[in-house]
Amino acid sequence: MTTRGVLYIHSAPRALCPHVEWAVAGVLGVRVSLDWIRQPAAPGHWRAELSWQGEPGTASKLASALRGWQLMRYEVTSEPCATAEGERYSSTPTLGIFHAVTGIHGDILIPEDRLRAVLLRARSEGADLEAEISRLLGKPWDDELEPFRYAGEGAPVRWLHQVV
Repeated sequence: MTTRGVLYIHSAPRALCPHVEWAVAGVLGVRVSLDWIRQPAAPGHWRAELSWQGEPGTASKLASALRGWQLMRYEVTSEPCATAEGERYSSTPTLGIFHAVTGIHGDILIPEDRLRAVLLRARSEGADLEAEISRLLGKPWDDELEPFRYAGEGAPVRWLHQVV
């Protein structure tokens, strides 16, 4: 069974670009050469996109391979398939990494136990329920990444298939 997704490198310092390609190639099992373009939202940074196809769990492996670099902003998505839900990973230098399960239409699916924990925190600790739900939906990551997404509209996308 395979799924497909997209890796968005929203911003990376130039010196990090070859390391990103090596990390992605290590996960996908094929040589990767991304088409890097300047990121207008962050002078001195570059951006790239890569559409990929692979086994379920590939998005998680890609996000993990890129996780250690604090100067990067990236997102990894995967579509749901017969054996797995879809996923979305978002990462920023200030917020770290966010993970969400997504449904067939791209909606974020929040597990029941996470909703119960937020309700309990709001009741017992006085946490702001709206802010807690906003975090569950990844709004702080969306807010930080939106200028970088917008700056990348019209960028070329390359398809790359994992060898299975």
